[in-house]
Amino acid sequence: MESDLGAAARGLFIEQPGIACILGTGSNSCLYDGKDIIKNVKAAGYILGDEGSFSSLGKLFLADVLKGFAPQEIIDQYYGENELDSHIIMKNIYDLPFPHRFLMKTADFLANYTNNSYVHALIMQNLRNFFIRNICQYDYKKFPIRFVGKMAIRYADILKTVAQEFDIAIDRIQESPMKGLIEYHAGKSVLAI
Repeated sequence: MESDLGAAARGLFIEQPGIACILGTGSNSCLYDGKDIIKNVKAAGYILGDEGSFSSLGKLFLADVLKGFAPQEIIDQYYGENELDSHIIMKNIYDLPFPHRFLMKTADFLANYTNNSYVHALIMQNLRNFFIRNICQYDYKKFPIRFVGKMAIRYADILKTVAQEFDIAIDRIQESPMKGLIEYHAGKSVLAI
């Protein structure tokens, strides 16, 4: 179970069962029984999945920019602040290495515009997609659901609002699983002595 997801599960739940979710550059989730991951909805990466992540939000926004669905003032601000145009966007996505990093940087731009109704709705859609395509595949009414990652922290209020649509109360959102991991391993060290 040595993986980012395993670390997130142990860090969020230590030895209690629950649904652990990662929302960062990418996304992932699992049902953890307090010892092992017993179910994992495949993340599928930034092209086929990663719903709710920075990469997914960047992808949704850029598709709207290129197809003219985003408000013109947001498009102009995005192009101006980042010295971009549609050709440079396409090059970054299809020709240059690490397109997921470009998508994450694009999502960072949106953090300054959450008061804009279009941007707010886009973030809601991105997070809603995570719930629909990931959390709803678990028996989510029976377990606590916790989140870790920069995306979860940055948009915590919006994340909680989306969770309420599914009648879910998120009881923990944190940037890193480190504190729980230290507690988990400290407990294991005490048992070994």
